[in-house]
Parts: sequence; C-alpha cells; structure tokens
Amino acid sequence: MPLLTALALSIGILGGIATYLFVGPAAALGLQIWAAFVAWAAYYHSGGKEASLRSNIPAHIWGALLGWVALLGINALAGSLGVPLAAGISVAVTVIVLVLGANLPLFSQIPSAVYGYACVAAYALLAGKLATLTSASLVDNPLVNIIVSMIIGSLLGWLSEKIATALATKAPAAASA
Repeated sequence: MPLLTALALSIGILGGIATYLFVGPAAALGLQIWAAFVAWAAYYHSGGKEASLRSNIPAHIWGALLGWVALLGINALAGSLGVPLAAGISVAVTVIVLVLGANLPLFSQIPSAVYGYACVAAYALLAGKLATLTSASLVDNPLVNIIVSMIIGSLLGWLSEKIATALATKAPAAASA
C-alpha cells in the first residue's frame, strides 16, 4: 500500500487507541491526549526516525520546564507587580533562556521546546493548576503531567512511523529499455 495510506492507518488507529486509553482506562493518571498529539506532530515535522526522538524529547522537556518556571515567576511576582506585568516579565525572561538553550545541541529544536512551554502553560491555565505547580501528583503538577504526556506522544510518533513503514509496499522498479 502507498506510504501515505499506511501512515493514515497507523496514525489513525494508534491515535484512536491512545485516546481511548487516555480518557478511558488510564484516565485516573490525568494524562493529556492533546499534549501527546502535539508531541506526535512534532515528531513528524522534525523528519521522523530516531533522530526526532533524540531531538524532540529533550526539547519538549526543556520548554516544559521553562514554561513551568514562568508560571512560578508569575505566581511569585503577581502580588507586587500585578498579573500583566508579572506575566510579561516571566515570559520574556524564560523565552530568552529557552531560545538561548538552542546553543546546546540537546535543546536545539526550538519549535519543540516552544510546544512544551505552551502545553505546560495551557494545562496550568485552562485546568486551574496554578496552585498545584509544585504538587507531587502526576495529575496536578503541570510540569510532570505534560512531560509524561509528550514523551508518550513522541513514542507514538515513532511507533506509527515503524508500523507505516512495515505496511507500505515498495514501488516496483521501472523496467529498463
């Protein structure tokens, strides 16, 4: 079968299974399927293969860590500076550090670092987790939750590619004249 068809099948079926697990039997873990899909997409936009795992997972973690630090900074500064100024300062400082981190090969995937940063901020802000930033709970701590969710998503990207490659047929060689 054509590679695109194989990819559609492997990504669709694994995506359905992952969604079922995240919102069904594993729901008590509180993992975020949307963050897994963000990491899954990052795997492919980075070219796939093991190289994507080696570059994206550390970048996702780096970005998630800095997003979490920004949220801690906002919480610490909001009382004296107000939320808008505290948020502006915290984001400015942590994003500068995030991009400068790309000087290290381990953190060179800037878009993937931004995805980790944004996913931590999204989960914390939308799920009301600003008061639980330092919780030891997988469900309540946005940093831990998003890192685990994104690692799973990256691994699902790798697995979907392996399955698609196995399913795809090679085009027959052209006959020579």
